[in-house]
Amino acid sequence: MAVQLPGFLKSLIERFTNDIAIDLGTSTTLIYVKGKGIELREPSIVAIDENTHQIVAVGTEAKRMLGRTPAGINAVRPMKDGVIADFGMVEVMLKTYIGMVQKKRLFVRPRVIVCVPSGITEVEKRAVRDSIEASGAREIYMVSEPIAAAIGVGLPVEAPTGNMIIDIGGGTTEIAVVALSGVVNAASIRIAGDEMDEAVTNYTKKNYNLIIGEQTAENVKIAIGSAYATGKEETMDVKGRDLVSGIPKTVKITSTKVRESLEEPISLIIDAIRLALEKTPPELAADIVDRGIYLCGGGALLRGLDLLIKEETSLPVFVAENAIESVVCGAGRVLENIRLNEKLVTRTK
Repeated sequence: MAVQLPGFLKSLIERFTNDIAIDLGTSTTLIYVKGKGIELREPSIVAIDENTHQIVAVGTEAKRMLGRTPAGINAVRPMKDGVIADFGMVEVMLKTYIGMVQKKRLFVRPRVIVCVPSGITEVEKRAVRDSIEASGAREIYMVSEPIAAAIGVGLPVEAPTGNMIIDIGGGTTEIAVVALSGVVNAASIRIAGDEMDEAVTNYTKKNYNLIIGEQTAENVKIAIGSAYATGKEETMDVKGRDLVSGIPKTVKITSTKVRESLEEPISLIIDAIRLALEKTPPELAADIVDRGIYLCGGGALLRGLDLLIKEETSLPVFVAENAIESVVCGAGRVLENIRLNEKLVTRTK
């Protein structure tokens, strides 16, 4: 049974705590602080000394170590495909990040809203809840990523009209039709930015006998990657290790070749979008024809992706202005007035 606190005690607690919303992403973790906005945006990476089990670095510093660590130190991504792969590492990472945004208010634990994929299992939900709880949360609420993304983009989620949102993150692509403050139809596929990076890595290995690291693959994708022929050919020098000789070498890669390498993961995302549209009730489908499809997440920034989806679906497609921050911004808006947005969240503690 929940204990009702007196009003003066509630206001005292709120004065000494920062309630926060967390977008715990596969590649990036973002934290929104109530009344302040986005206060933290760090890579979801932890570096650990395997001999002493001491944490060496977290976030940006740990990302610089990816693929460059000596024996005994391991830089890892504790999130995989949008869910927790390493519970202990996520706990350490969250404690560090929450400490960074809480600053001097650590003696009163924060209330936390965390965004979760629509396809998350009960076991995965429990892992998220336990990690947030262990990192020092007072109350934990969960909000579905598509709902948070739709709110962050500025769509009227409470209206009886259909809004289609596609959130392409690092580990998952969330495709959902939202209406009346709920998800009417959703698909969560574990094909997103990481798979695109892997596709670039495999392509250079197969066609150029060049082995490259995941950070190099990501840089290539961002610099000259595209989903749709833009008409402008670009080239980039890519450095790696020769598969045959084992000696470091540089090859020139064109934007056409990178687009070729990205065809498979992108086609899987397009197929999932088509399937989601097929399962959408006719009245909501009619709304989507009028209102279009909204893209958010880091993957939505891949050049020409909106044009390709538009060509494949014959629907208007819009990329959110704050594509990377849409989910955490939406969760932040819910956080600003949890009582008013109770039906959008699930309390887990």
